[in-house]
Amino acid sequence: MAKGTLSSGGWIPHLWTGMSIAVCYFKAISAATFPRLGVGWNINPHIQAVLMWFFGLLAVITIYRELHKHGDKRPIYISITGFVVMVGTLYTYYDVVILFLGYLLLLIGSFANQKATYKKLHQQVQLQTEELANWNKTLETRVEEQVAELERVGQLKKFLPPEVADLIVKHKDRSVLESHRSHIAALCCDLRGFTTFSEHAEPEEVMDILMSYHHQLGNLVREYGGTILHRAGDGLMVIFNDPLPCDEPVRRASELAFSAHAALRQPLNKWAQYGHHLGLGIGISSGYATLGIVGDDRQSDYTAIGNVINLTSRLCENAQDRQTLISKKAYLDISESVVGEEIPGLRLKGIIRAQVVYNITPKATQKETTTT
Repeated sequence: MAKGTLSSGGWIPHLWTGMSIAVCYFKAISAATFPRLGVGWNINPHIQAVLMWFFGLLAVITIYRELHKHGDKRPIYISITGFVVMVGTLYTYYDVVILFLGYLLLLIGSFANQKATYKKLHQQVQLQTEELANWNKTLETRVEEQVAELERVGQLKKFLPPEVADLIVKHKDRSVLESHRSHIAALCCDLRGFTTFSEHAEPEEVMDILMSYHHQLGNLVREYGGTILHRAGDGLMVIFNDPLPCDEPVRRASELAFSAHAALRQPLNKWAQYGHHLGLGIGISSGYATLGIVGDDRQSDYTAIGNVINLTSRLCENAQDRQTLISKKAYLDISESVVGEEIPGLRLKGIIRAQVVYNITPKATQKETTTT
């Protein structure tokens, strides 16, 4: 029996009271039940009295033990009174009517205990039903909230990078959308020869190549923890260290560039077989930028503004096929882990001063070339 539960449904006190009555009227009951065998049966009156009050006492004890379960004191008061009356007439002035009255009170106490037991059970069932209903209601509310959250994420992802949308929903904090200044690494890439290709190729061919191109680069951006700031045709701008902070953002950007060149080598060769001579150029720089939401209530974009974005874009424009041009400042952060070919005095559109930039390749590439 589990602690705190109602046992026996309140019927055990009836059992003990019934056994006490059976002992009291043993001779009459045996004679009525077994007429031949019952005639002449006798029981020692002292043993009979002891058994009568012993079973009556068990009934009282059972009712008392169930008192803390249903909390109704009337059954125990009535049963104790009946027991005292029964025992009193057995050992003082014996009277059949008084004995009957004692048993009657003991039976009333048992019935009252049973009623209180079933009442408590009914209350428990009602309480469990209410708890189940509340739990179901809570579950429905949580499901609705989760569905609404998924809808919000879907709506945010329509005009925000997935990383930004997930960050807003997860922390329920839209402060990331507010204008703020952050140190980032930026990577910009696009396809060399794409403009000429799109002018002569069929629209379906252009779309197929763009979908394949963005699919492969999108997977790589997620792998290296970058955030796609925007896409424009074959152009892609990726930033690192905002809105999600990361360690060594320039290193991540350079590794993404190397992986992009490697991943697109086979598709570029395949497209060349069909007369589509395309190449991949990449630019990388680092520095401070102002980031946040730009737009109106109907449509907004998460964007970054600053010299680092302009410089990255111009480096990308000047990068030839299979080149990764990186600014001097960004190069110094990773100079020990890459091979850099210095390009001094590079003039970039929209930037007054000539820039010292580097064309970087992974060290493994140089070792392979030297061995060959």
